[in-house]
Amino acid sequence: MQSLQETLSAGYAFATPVVTLGAALDGTRTVTEPKVALPTAMMNRHGLIAGATGTGKTRTLQLMAEQLSAQGVPVFVADIKGDLSGLAVPGARSPKVDERATAVGIPWEPRGHPTEFVSLTGKSGAQLRATVSSFGPLLLAKVLDLNDTQTSVLTLVFKICDDQGLPLLDFADLREVLKYLSSDAGKPVLAATGGMSSATVGVLLRQMVELEQQGAGQFFGEPEFDIRDLLQVTGDGRGVITALELSDAQDRPALFSTFMMWLLAELYEVLPEAGDLPKPKLVFFFDEAHLLFRDASKAFLSHVEQVVRLVRSKGVGIFFVTQTPKDVPDEILAQLGSRVQHALRAHTPDDEKNLRATVRTYPKTQLYDLQETLTSLGIGEAVVTGLNPRGVPTPVIATMLAPPTSRMAPLTTEEFQQEFAESDLMREYGTPVDRESAAEMLAARLAQAAPEPAATKPKPSRSAGRGGLVGALTGTMARTIGRELVRGVFGMLRGKAPRRTTRSRW
Repeated sequence: MQSLQETLSAGYAFATPVVTLGAALDGTRTVTEPKVALPTAMMNRHGLIAGATGTGKTRTLQLMAEQLSAQGVPVFVADIKGDLSGLAVPGARSPKVDERATAVGIPWEPRGHPTEFVSLTGKSGAQLRATVSSFGPLLLAKVLDLNDTQTSVLTLVFKICDDQGLPLLDFADLREVLKYLSSDAGKPVLAATGGMSSATVGVLLRQMVELEQQGAGQFFGEPEFDIRDLLQVTGDGRGVITALELSDAQDRPALFSTFMMWLLAELYEVLPEAGDLPKPKLVFFFDEAHLLFRDASKAFLSHVEQVVRLVRSKGVGIFFVTQTPKDVPDEILAQLGSRVQHALRAHTPDDEKNLRATVRTYPKTQLYDLQETLTSLGIGEAVVTGLNPRGVPTPVIATMLAPPTSRMAPLTTEEFQQEFAESDLMREYGTPVDRESAAEMLAARLAQAAPEPAATKPKPSRSAGRGGLVGALTGTMARTIGRELVRGVFGMLRGKAPRRTTRSRW
C-alpha cells in the first residue's frame, strides 16, 4: 500500500494551473507538499461541495471562487443566506487565520475580489429580468407545470403573438392575450383551432396567478439581463464574480427555480461550443442547492439534468453546494467530477443511511475508513477527490482547507450601498423599461373594433376592426398547427444580437 506522501506525489503533482484547496491531513498533522488541488482545466466537469451545517461549505465555495477569479475565470454564485457578499472586500487578519494559513503552508494576505451583485427583487442588487418571449413557451410550460395539451396551447399562443407582432414582454402581456382568447370576442379564435378550449386557457391563467403570488411576475420584463454580462474580466485580467443575492427570496422557491431554468437555458443557447479549454469560461456555484431541487417538478429536474450534461462543452462548470449528496438527484450527481465532502453527522438511522450512501459515491481508498473519517472531520476540513487532466479521478484525500482571503462575513448596509453606487450592472439594469407591448397593442386594436353609435355606425369592414383582428388571429392559428417551432430546444428564441458592454469600475 502506498503511503500518504507517495499517494500525494503520484496524484496531485500537477504541472498545469490549479485551484488549491489546502494540505493533506495525516492524523493531526498536515502534509503541505504537494497541495491538494483541482486542475483549473477540469472545473467544467462540474462538482459537489457537501457537508453538515456549520462545517465550512460556504467558505470552501468562497475559497474556490477567489482563486478562479484570480486566474481570469468569471464566477457566478447563488448566495442564499447573504454571507458570500464579503467576497468584495479584504478579509481581516486574526490569530486563527494565521494559524490555519501556517498549517496548510500557504501565505495569507487579505484581498477583495471584483464582485457585482444581482437580485431577483431589485432590493439587494441589479434587478434580473427576462422577457416572456425570450423565456419561451416550453420553459414557461415547465415552470407552470403544464401537461402536454396545455403546453401545446401555450405554444400556439406564443406563435400567434409572434406572427401578429404582439411582443410578450411581461406577465401582463401574456395575461391580456389569454383573457382575450377566453372572452366572447376571442371565442371564434378558439373555435378555429379545434383544440384550444376556454377551459385550458383558464387553467393557464390560474397557473400564472399562482406563480405571480410567489413573486415571479416581477422577473418578467425589461431590460432583459444579457447572459454575456456574466463573462466579464477586469482590465488587470481578473474574472468578475457575480453574486445572486437571494436572502430576500428564500421563501419563494418558484421564483428561484424560474430564474435558474431560464439562466441555464440561456447559457446553453448563447454560448458557442468550446471543447476542452485551459480554463473554463464561467463557473457556477449554487449554494444551498437542496432549495433548487426540493419539491421540483420532473420537468424541471429533467431540464437541469440535460443542461448540466450539455453545458460542459460550452466551457461552463457547475458546482452544487448542499448538506448531503442525497440532496442532488442521482442523474445529476453522476455527472459531478469533483467532490469536496465536509463532515457528516450520524445521529439518526437516516443520517447513518446517508453516510453509507455518501461513502459509496467515492473512489475506493486504502488510506482511510471513509465512514469513520467523514464523521470525525473538523470545521474547515473535507475529503477531496477530483479529476486529473486526463479525466481520471484523483486519490481521495482528507484535507485541511486554506482560509479565504476575502471577508468571511456579509457586507454592511453601507458597504452594499457603496457597491451599488459603483455597479455597472445597476446602471444598466436598475431602471425598468415599460415600452408598448402586447397588452397595450391588443387594447388599442380592440378599442378600434368597438361598435360606434347606431346613427353613425359605418358598414363593417373585413380588413379592420374586431372582425379583422379575429380573422387575422384565426388564420394564424390554423397556419401554426403542425408548424415547426422557431424557438430552440429549451424554448428560447435563437439568434440574439451580440452586445458589447464596458466595464469601467476595475
